[in-house]
Amino acid sequence: MLHVNDLTYRIEGRPILSGATCAIPSGHKVGLVGRNGAGKTTLFKLIIGDLSPDDGGISIPRGLKVGHVAQEAPGGADSLIEWVLSQDAERAALLAEAETAADPHRIAAIHERLGDIDAHSAPSRAAQILAGLGFDEEAQARACREFSGGWRMRVALAAILFLEPDILLLDEPTNYLDLEGTLWLETYLRTYPHTVVIISHDRDLLNRAVGHILHLDRGKLTLYAGGYDDFEEARREKQRLETKLARRQEEERARIEAFIIRFKAKASKATQAQSRIKALARMKPIAAQVDESVVPIRLPAPQKLLASPLLKIEDAAVGYEPGAPILTRLNLNVDQDDRIALLGQNGNGKSTFAKLLAGRLQPMTGQVLGAQRVSVGYFAQHQLDDLNPGWSPYDQIAALMPDATEAQKRTRLGSWGFSHDKADTKASNLSGGEKARLLLALTAFHAPHLLILDEPTNHLDVDSREALIQALNDFPGAVILISHDRHLIEACVDRLWLVKGGTVRSFDGDLDGYRADLLAERGRARAQREGANPAAAPKVARVDQRREAAARRAETAPLRRAVQTAEKELEKLTAKRAEIDAALADPRAYEDPGKAQKLSIARADVSRQMAAAEEAWLTASAALEAAEAGAS
Repeated sequence: MLHVNDLTYRIEGRPILSGATCAIPSGHKVGLVGRNGAGKTTLFKLIIGDLSPDDGGISIPRGLKVGHVAQEAPGGADSLIEWVLSQDAERAALLAEAETAADPHRIAAIHERLGDIDAHSAPSRAAQILAGLGFDEEAQARACREFSGGWRMRVALAAILFLEPDILLLDEPTNYLDLEGTLWLETYLRTYPHTVVIISHDRDLLNRAVGHILHLDRGKLTLYAGGYDDFEEARREKQRLETKLARRQEEERARIEAFIIRFKAKASKATQAQSRIKALARMKPIAAQVDESVVPIRLPAPQKLLASPLLKIEDAAVGYEPGAPILTRLNLNVDQDDRIALLGQNGNGKSTFAKLLAGRLQPMTGQVLGAQRVSVGYFAQHQLDDLNPGWSPYDQIAALMPDATEAQKRTRLGSWGFSHDKADTKASNLSGGEKARLLLALTAFHAPHLLILDEPTNHLDVDSREALIQALNDFPGAVILISHDRHLIEACVDRLWLVKGGTVRSFDGDLDGYRADLLAERGRARAQREGANPAAAPKVARVDQRREAAARRAETAPLRRAVQTAEKELEKLTAKRAEIDAALADPRAYEDPGKAQKLSIARADVSRQMAAAEEAWLTASAALEAAEAGAS
């Protein structure tokens, strides 16, 4: 187990963790959540030993390895695959020693140990992890220094996944992944053989990849069973019960105080009055709930809405070097109220296409009609680093509103969520979430007709992401979205465009369909890597074809059974949750707070099981589809 025991840590006298305690059993997958600035990263640093607690401690069984993603991304001449393999120091040392060892007994011991750690399959495992994170075979052979910082951080993530530490700590790993990489990571973490603790604000990842949520709030840690949705439901029920108990306590306190005031002067009631005074002193107040609402994100409406289409792209090609277009055959329309998400792996050209729409790149051939009349707000992920570190939010607003009064500037800053002290804080001292909120405000300041948002949720906590969803749904203009956050896409988007194969086209399915396509494509790619390319199979006689077909049916039979089993389990759990919902709908259930709490906990547990069963069904269905596609 990983034990956090009465842990206290302060920064400049301000308590970040205050008597925090929890126990995470071996093999658990846990999502660590909390508001921005709650202390999640600080807790990680305490676990790995980068910080020392003021009081309490952290207990990890002797011999267990704790792993986290290195802060410095690799940048040398080693190829990606070589660098990842080199991170296993024991394997590298044994292989080097095997080249020079002369003692037969030592040689035998070396090869026995190499077998124990499965060293000979290491290149294959490393290649599969790199492929899942978006590096094809050609990219894996290139030097680390040829890649940008974001891609190198993916390599650092691949290295720690390859090492398989006993306790894996991941701090917002999806911030440098695209949607495809996030989907792969979700599946990988769900089947990871050891303990995982992941800081994330991606509620889909937290619903599908973890089985428990560890909530850090006001310096305390509370462990909840289930995914993020189950956690929110259990927490809301706990808050309702505490509010109800607090109200009852106030009523009891008022009744006792009235008795004391009425009878303390009477000799015959003096003893009873004194006992009630003691009872009142012993009555511990129930902690008042803290309002955790966030300041809304406001996206001003365009002063004048334009007729559709806003933009019409005809036979366009776009790129950076003459004669070398990244995207061609572009024929698309953007309407006045469109909500469009761009799908496709990093490197396929999503950002290039976004720059074409924003007017930052001109078409090499063809044309983009309407670009002259459309105002565009463009939020680029890298711009967070481009904020002037010495400028405060007030400096930013002063540059945009030079003729406004002090009160008008402060009012505008307040509408962005910057109180007086934060408004005067230099950008270098703002949190990642505050920088993202500031950049969103600057992007939308001039009320554009079209908003193009490239990974806007990085560094935003869950509540701020919900505020962004509401703002985008209220925005009357058009939105183009690039994001790895499926919840954001599903809540805001009504059209999907796929950037793939050197062009952009409409994708007719939904995100579940896109996920199934990815799984099937990866299954076919893996089969080809392993030499099982169906297209290369020789022609066989009809009797052999029938024999092979029978063999394929036998091979896929376990997958079909897995699909059927998952379907039955999902049906059973759905019926069970309906029974609990019926019980919770009965007002009599709340006469006994303990009974209501047990029902809520049971519902959260069933919901967690339903999510796991649904994921098992999706995984089995995708595996069956991939197997049948690979065999056809």
